[in-house]
Amino acid sequence: MTLILTREQVREVDRRAIAEYGMSGLVLMEKAGRGAADVICSQWAAQSSGKDSQRTMRIVVVCGKGNNGGDGFVIARHLDLRGWTVRVLLLCEVSELRGDAAANFEIIEKAGVEIQTHTLQLEVARFDEAISGAAYLVDAILGTGATGEPKSPYAEAIDLMNASGISIVAVDLPSGLDCDTGAAARHTIRAAHTATFVAAKPGFFVKGAEQYVGKLDVCDIGVPRRLIENIQRST
Repeated sequence: MTLILTREQVREVDRRAIAEYGMSGLVLMEKAGRGAADVICSQWAAQSSGKDSQRTMRIVVVCGKGNNGGDGFVIARHLDLRGWTVRVLLLCEVSELRGDAAANFEIIEKAGVEIQTHTLQLEVARFDEAISGAAYLVDAILGTGATGEPKSPYAEAIDLMNASGISIVAVDLPSGLDCDTGAAARHTIRAAHTATFVAAKPGFFVKGAEQYVGKLDVCDIGVPRRLIENIQRST
């Protein structure tokens, strides 16, 4: 049976894992990012073989300024470690990053991962050139806390990613999709694959959401089973 948790329940999992179990936010982000990287590598292995797979192992990770973007930075680092050619497109000023996301951005900077910054009014030609030729795009723009219509430059980036014809892997949820209601914004990622964390979200199973979610994988991030069960019973 698929475990399903709402936006508020997942927030509570994170809060209590840190406050009651002493698990740092950095550890949780590391587990999430590595789990998503594992999903990407498994998907690639199932679809590719031989020298050609090595030649085309190129991926572009598109990141927002929140913790979903932080997950993207971790994904980029792990894929770089595994031999992928990785490019990160950051959709905000570096100064806007905070907390665990900022810490993981600093790591990929020091690690020499290629980073491009795209802010305010998205430069369409530059963004299109940056994603061209990738085997996959990773949507690490907006997380479960986001509701309503994505704003610029997120909206434009989402539309360009969808129009590219490149398979998209969504991190936790497709940006623009409400994780509780399944309502899709006008600008919503159409993912071929979604790697979600801790549990599936109720909005994934609403009629019509499947065209945005694609194939779903649930990645555990190491939080105790007892904590998840307690949250299920109390909410």
